[in-house]
Order: sequence, then C-alpha cells, then structure tokens
Amino acid sequence: MLVLSLIILAYLFTAAAVFTYKAITEKDLVKAIIYSASQSVIYAIAYATLLAPDILLAYVAVGIGIYSIIMLYVVSKTERFEGEGA
Repeated sequence: MLVLSLIILAYLFTAAAVFTYKAITEKDLVKAIIYSASQSVIYAIAYATLLAPDILLAYVAVGIGIYSIIMLYVVSKTERFEGEGA
C-alpha cells in the first residue's frame, strides 16, 4: 500500500511541476492563473493522499479560492497579455 501511495505522489508532483512550468511561461495571464490553480488542485489531492485533512482544507481555501480570485481581479485591472502595453 505504501508503494502505491508513493507512486501516486510521484505522479502528482510531476504533474504539479508541469503546471508550474506552464504558469511561468504562459504569456496570457488568465491562462497562467488557471495553470496555477490547477497546480494548487494537484497539491490539494497530494495532501489528501498524505492524509492531512487540516492542511488540505486550508490550502483549498487559500491556494485555490482566495489567491485565484485576487489574481483574476488584478488582471482585470491591467492588461491580459504580458508585454502588451509600453
């Protein structure tokens, strides 16, 4: 059972690294926020796999909810694409 959990965690952390890379390299800021939220969802699933419900609930509230809403608000007040204005 431990080996299966480790395999699942390795897959989740690899997927999180891919979404982090895509969030950093994306020129469309809304897509970058979506990639960042996807990475947060993957970390939340990893916390569930590690049986840490208290950290999971806090991370879902902050990492997925509040952070994404604030970032979308900030992008709505600026340019959507990186490097547009100047």
